[in-house]
Amino acid sequence: QVQLVESGGGLVQAGGSLRLSCAASGSIFVINVMGWYRQAPGKQRELVASITSTGSTNYADSVKGRFTISRDNAKNTVYLQMNSLKPEDTAVYSCYAEAPLFLYWGQGTQVTVSS
Repeated sequence: QVQLVESGGGLVQAGGSLRLSCAASGSIFVINVMGWYRQAPGKQRELVASITSTGSTNYADSVKGRFTISRDNAKNTVYLQMNSLKPEDTAVYSCYAEAPLFLYWGQGTQVTVSS
């Protein structure tokens, strides 16, 4: 069994910061890509950021310059540093990990940004 354990979500005021963490555990030997999706009520799921095992990153235009994704390959852990948060960032954030034949998902964590 593979588990992705997330932490760091919560309530923050606009302009504040949060740091999300997601650690993959279990019989995982190769993880090619890790990242974060988010979904707000009534909205489609959006890829926020991703990072490869070699460190290549990509970001949604809406978060560029504010969010930073990083990865610790030894710990199979991905982080999302979120700065200058806006109310429109409010969503359920879910981490994922791509292995050669599998896609693993975390349980999701709520991020709420108040105005």
